[in-house]
Amino acid sequence: MGYRELNLKLPTDFDERHLKSSVAKKLHIKNFKVEIVGQSLDARQKNFIHWQVRAGVFSEELKGGEPEPIPDLVIPCKKRKKKVLVLGSGPAGFFAAWILRKAGFETTILERGAQVEKRSLGIAEFEQTGIFNPLCNYAFGEGGAGTFSDGKLTSRSKHISREKQFILKTYIDAGAPPEIAYLSHPHLGSDNLRIIVKKLREAFIRMGGVILFETMLEDVQLEGGKVMAVVTGKGIIDTDILLLAPGHSSYETYRMLMRRGVPFGLKNFALGFRAEHRQEAINLAQWGQTSLPGVKAAEYRLTSNRDGRLPVFTFCMCPGGMVAPATAYASSNIVNGMSLYERNGVFANAACVAGIHPNQLAGKEISPAESLDFLQALEESFFRFSNSYAAPYCTIADFLNQKHTHSADMATSYPMGLIDAPLWEMLPAPIVGAIADGLRDFSLKLKGYERGILLGLESKTSSPVQAIRNGEGKCENFENLYIAGEGSGYAGGIVSSAADGIRIAMGIAAKY
Repeated sequence: MGYRELNLKLPTDFDERHLKSSVAKKLHIKNFKVEIVGQSLDARQKNFIHWQVRAGVFSEELKGGEPEPIPDLVIPCKKRKKKVLVLGSGPAGFFAAWILRKAGFETTILERGAQVEKRSLGIAEFEQTGIFNPLCNYAFGEGGAGTFSDGKLTSRSKHISREKQFILKTYIDAGAPPEIAYLSHPHLGSDNLRIIVKKLREAFIRMGGVILFETMLEDVQLEGGKVMAVVTGKGIIDTDILLLAPGHSSYETYRMLMRRGVPFGLKNFALGFRAEHRQEAINLAQWGQTSLPGVKAAEYRLTSNRDGRLPVFTFCMCPGGMVAPATAYASSNIVNGMSLYERNGVFANAACVAGIHPNQLAGKEISPAESLDFLQALEESFFRFSNSYAAPYCTIADFLNQKHTHSADMATSYPMGLIDAPLWEMLPAPIVGAIADGLRDFSLKLKGYERGILLGLESKTSSPVQAIRNGEGKCENFENLYIAGEGSGYAGGIVSSAADGIRIAMGIAAKY
């Protein structure tokens, strides 16, 4: 059996017949098996938008060749006596717990929020009534914040191919579409993720793992630099190892850890708004037509970095999605984006943010705790603006002109209403100036971009704090305390967070 890989240009609505016909024509063979190895959309020429497909072909009519081996994650499985507590059921926490349980540790996940079925109902009720539920919201609960997102599986992290393959295979085994293994920009959609995280939870429990939902970590009990137990709202739980993966928004957890001597530093982060447009307008700008057979919805990624200005960029673009009320606390008002697998909503949205260092923002050196205080105060100021979860907004044109010209009802995907706001007065001047310049650049790069609206606040693209940890993910000066994922300040997004959790768990398995 021979093997060959081919690069093919196929129509956007190609099917298996197209694929096989192209292979047969190019290799002059009749009997073969073909699988897609890679697939990306090429829209550089609007009159010839097509899929670039990398196809792997097996045939007796071919000589030599073999597929590149898929990197394998080898988990050292053996019976162990150590007990591990994992805080957080997001990608970092869950995949760390999954590895540790497979490796033979007695593994328990503590999750402050509710399981996904209850969480979904709670979010729907919040959007209908405006009554915030601390157990069922977009930030906390089974699967973490990523459960209610676009479910992107791309990552800029390098040297995680082994972990990434493991993550994708685990998702596929739990019902994810097989295409995530080969698409250049794969996504799951929030609707798929809600099903997948439930199936993974059930599989974890069948493996002997334990998950305690609605269980808040309140404190850690230490002897020197060793964690002996954790204090929760449901009692004290002993542990041999504590792995923290609390996500971006767990301010109480970070403050508690700082009080207990866990060292944190500062890092660059980003602040800004959500930009929302009609999806058809984005399609038209990217493709030259309002729809494209075989492709769900157009995406964009924009950057601007003028001399002397802060870098501005779009992040977490949700084609055909909605802007979500993503606050983690009753007294705050922030937004984020999500979409379903089909990406067939009327609107598109993306974060539009400026990167900055906390010290630069404050104009002086501040502590990690002070940076959290600043961020929380900013999030609360957006709530106080309307004393509700209505999103402060303005048109992009008004933001650039710094004056209101539009007060009529504005169409939006945001479920809790909009309220006119001078967004240019609601963030620090360096952020506002940089975003204004960025918006002008984006309007030149993407036709019609200036006709969108801005909703604020978008503050969850990255964290201003970063745990001081060693190469194993262990917190400095602690014997058995590890921290992973977005909350550690070393990851962002589903894949990089899950990979971070996997690497730390593999290190623990090798050590003990």
